[in-house]
Amino acid sequence: MNGVPLKRWLVASLVLNVFIVGTVAGGAARWWWAERSVGAAEPARSSLRNAADDLPAEQRRSFLIGLRNARRAVAEPLQAAREGRREVLRLLREPRFEADAVTQTLARTRAADMAARERFEAAVVDFASTLSPPERQKLADGLARRNAQTSSAASSSARP
Repeated sequence: MNGVPLKRWLVASLVLNVFIVGTVAGGAARWWWAERSVGAAEPARSSLRNAADDLPAEQRRSFLIGLRNARRAVAEPLQAAREGRREVLRLLREPRFEADAVTQTLARTRAADMAARERFEAAVVDFASTLSPPERQKLADGLARRNAQTSSAASSSARP
């Protein structure tokens, strides 16, 4: 009579151990495959500086120097735009909403952003004018990749 309850406990223990071993093995396999896929994935390169990745090293260096110089030239408008965005947020948090103040601050922020963008675009155009047609094609392809990655990231972050 003692043998029957003992056999039930042994069978229950065996079934439980099979489930535990299966869970551990499945978790380990899933972790291993996830690590392999993350290691193999190439990081997204959506920065403007990566647009010239397909160009020769000397031209890529020249492109980066031009962007760096443009960044230095627009440091003040970029700082003004950052401060303008902070000011807009502060105005929106005020208990008494002043639409005119928000509109004026947004206009100043937009103007500072546009001044910076114009300078960056001028730097890209100046650089492109020094390239041969095949090199300009490579730069255009890099810019298109950048725009595609930027727009897909923006559309995926806009979804709830």
